[in-house]
Amino acid sequence: MRIAWGFLSGLVFGLGLVLSGMADPAKVLNFLDLTGRWDPSLAFVMGGATLTAFIGYRLVWRRSAPVLEARFDLPTNSRIDRPLVLGAALFGIGWGIGGFCPGPAWTALPLLAPGTLVFLPAMLAGLWLGTRIKSLDALMTEGATL
Repeated sequence: MRIAWGFLSGLVFGLGLVLSGMADPAKVLNFLDLTGRWDPSLAFVMGGATLTAFIGYRLVWRRSAPVLEARFDLPTNSRIDRPLVLGAALFGIGWGIGGFCPGPAWTALPLLAPGTLVFLPAMLAGLWLGTRIKSLDALMTEGATL
């Protein structure tokens, strides 16, 4: 049942991305271009998402546990550290250059646009490389403490 709900949630999310224009990198890049052909329509999409999340969180936090789990799975780390800042910077740079973030890129894949076909493999390579760097960093840190 959990897989079905996850699939349905992803389907609704993807449909929202397509309907809002977030799967079109040109629309996203026009939103980011404040001095050129600025398109403010995505600000309304983000505002709607913020309002929906605000209301949703207020409703969910009234529950003692999620519907499909025994407890809420919340992050425990609240530190702003180097990996967080570097990851956020890389995400923003990639979004600004390509006009995609991961969700809309996967949503746009069936359109087979050349930009998507370049962005997704590059994103996956970056994820793989980041995992390898993190593993090496952990090994070096572990070796330093021995």
